[in-house]
Amino acid sequence: MRWYLKVIPPLFLLLAWEVASILINNPFILPTPTSVALVLLSPMADILGSGSIIDNALLSIWRVILGFGLAVLCAVPAGIIIGRYRIIDELVNPLIQLFRPIPPLAWVPLALAWFKIGLASIVFIIFIGSFFPVLINTIDGVRRVNRTWIETALIYGAKGWKLLVYVIIPAAAPAIWTGLRVGFGVAWMCVVAAEMLPGTNSGIGYLIMYSYNWGQVQVIIAGMIVIGIIGIGADLLFRTIEKKKFQWQEMNR
Repeated sequence: MRWYLKVIPPLFLLLAWEVASILINNPFILPTPTSVALVLLSPMADILGSGSIIDNALLSIWRVILGFGLAVLCAVPAGIIIGRYRIIDELVNPLIQLFRPIPPLAWVPLALAWFKIGLASIVFIIFIGSFFPVLINTIDGVRRVNRTWIETALIYGAKGWKLLVYVIIPAAAPAIWTGLRVGFGVAWMCVVAAEMLPGTNSGIGYLIMYSYNWGQVQVIIAGMIVIGIIGIGADLLFRTIEKKKFQWQEMNR
């Protein structure tokens, strides 16, 4: 029954979509599910000279990996240090609270001014979008490490890097992983938005805007579906690893 319940909403959405497209009777406003399915069933076909859906999606994924990877390399060590040392937290927290609420797309003018149009500006926007979720969750995870575990480790002589590597980081790992999961989702949204900027010539976001200029609404919707599928797949991967590696967290609650 649970399997059937999960299938009912998508089927209902498809039915409503089909009925709405028939009533509107204008493919430039709402194409039929069949026309969108034809695009999705030909993922390697070139679309209006802008490449295939697969090629553009792979380029977007590569950009996300670059920007997100840089964010993780910077945010995780910074979060561990800030969460571990109160004086550093007091020094940098005002800056974190100042920059954290700024939407990633608000950095677009600066990204274009600093890095011009191209890969560097897109990676920078992805970096900014995913940096703060990872940082905040890392700080929170380090702060919430059980004090008893730390005190016990200190009694047995674990200090400095040993305390960090064998106690603090493993205990904070579930929170850090949650930050990675949230940060990757934000990074995926950022790359699609960044690829819609003028001057970009590849990526799934570019394909959507390019199709809009040519009135190919079925390609736009197909691109949106691909974005959703990749996002679901990435989140499923994160959740699967979380269940396998961090089961001990549930046992300690």
